[in-house]
Amino acid sequence: MKNSISILILVVAICLFSQASLKAQTKEPGKPNIIIIFADDMGYGDVSYFNPYARTSSPHIDRLARNGVSFSNAHATASVCTPSRYGLLTGRYAWRSEGLNVDGFGKPVIEKGRETIASFLQRAGYTTAAIGKWHLGWGWQTKDGSDKVFYDSNTGFSNVDYTQKVTTGPNDYGFDYSFMHPASLDMPPYVFLRNHLTVEPEVVLTSDIYQEKLDNTEYSWDKKHTRAGDVYWEKGVWWRRGEISSSFRVENVLPDIVDDGIYFIEKNAKKKSKPFFLYLPLTGPHTPWMPTKEFQGKSELGTYGDFVMNIDNIVGRITSTLERLDIANNTIVVFVSDNGAYWPESEVLLTGHHANRGSRGQKGDVWDGGHHVPLIISWPARIKDEAVYDHLVSLTDLFATFADLSGQELHKNDGEDSSSFLHVLDGNTNKITRNFMIHHSSGGMYGIRMDGWKFINGLGSGGFTAPRELNPEPDGPTGQLYQIERDPLESTNLFFQRPDIVKKLRKELNEQIKAQ
Repeated sequence: MKNSISILILVVAICLFSQASLKAQTKEPGKPNIIIIFADDMGYGDVSYFNPYARTSSPHIDRLARNGVSFSNAHATASVCTPSRYGLLTGRYAWRSEGLNVDGFGKPVIEKGRETIASFLQRAGYTTAAIGKWHLGWGWQTKDGSDKVFYDSNTGFSNVDYTQKVTTGPNDYGFDYSFMHPASLDMPPYVFLRNHLTVEPEVVLTSDIYQEKLDNTEYSWDKKHTRAGDVYWEKGVWWRRGEISSSFRVENVLPDIVDDGIYFIEKNAKKKSKPFFLYLPLTGPHTPWMPTKEFQGKSELGTYGDFVMNIDNIVGRITSTLERLDIANNTIVVFVSDNGAYWPESEVLLTGHHANRGSRGQKGDVWDGGHHVPLIISWPARIKDEAVYDHLVSLTDLFATFADLSGQELHKNDGEDSSSFLHVLDGNTNKITRNFMIHHSSGGMYGIRMDGWKFINGLGSGGFTAPRELNPEPDGPTGQLYQIERDPLESTNLFFQRPDIVKKLRKELNEQIKAQ
């Protein structure tokens, strides 16, 4: 009898243990890790998943898309670096702020106390890091104690005191850790800052390390961006003269950034009870096109194609790291670019490659080529099947989406230009996230799209494509109106044919701008 009771107790215990084990195995995963890989100047058509005629190759990015959600109608709110980054991190149009375009010496453009993706994720228990290109301004201290930072482009010198900790930087906006280059890699100063301290404060000039041109240098159209003393080796391989840390090497920046990012992932993968957020803004394929030796000469498109392959390989390194650490399942990986490619029509004709496929214009422009970007999100634990979302999405929407995901309640003036598309990650690709958004060009020209229409409050590209701006002809149109869904190349200006739409969109645009 006693044996029977003992056996019964043992059987019940085993059943309870098995049920508990099964429950533990089927338990919903905790908060997901989040990684944003932010390419610099990579066009929608540079991703072969989006462009079957691409002369570039992106197998790792394509794999991410085949195992996640790709967004065919994603746009940056601005078509150049600084305002696009501001919009992504704050969920807010950059033109609502004072700063739009800054160089490596510019003041911070994110207002003190403003909520960012990093700050609310930090509050939700995430360990946060920003590793890569910042380009949102710094609180540099000066040698003369002046509040004004001065950079002399003729001599290459500035009045920055690199031995002093910057007063404002990424760590003030919700990042626990930062390892950043100040701005684009063709802009001085050429230094790394780790947690607001210059890693190597002893600086020399770029001309002390790099020769201005090579024996076989042939100038191309982009030589116009450089002046005497700047480095120009070939098309796409150039950077401006300025101060540089003694051991800093332009060609090593991208590998250094990625290595630091992977180290951060490895370090935080061990903390299974605490998720992490990694903001990884890369320095390429923005100029200078400096692919590592592994990719040099590997593309049919030349140096630019090699560099795109290099960027694609970084995506592969990140995803393989997640798989090796067994954290890929519950890690959200976002791949996106800050704006369209700097790829003029002459390059399309010369190479046969449409870096901004399906859109008119290029980086800087108010036309879609300036702000139509590749956006792909993978999350194996939640996104089980390949999906495409064709409805309008803004990079500002990442803010509300991650706030929604992390259960954060935002204040009234936080992320006011952001709409959550969490439903898309749950498989609902039919629901419309937003029906309008505002675009801004490098030259300050505005565009607004709503209900399948796009209105631009000026003539010309507003950016890098000539003509940048045109004066209206007598009795001619003063703006541009396109039925964007039927005319994605913005080729037929319907300004006079649909004055009702012009009036409606112009009114909405003006009201939005006044409300800033």
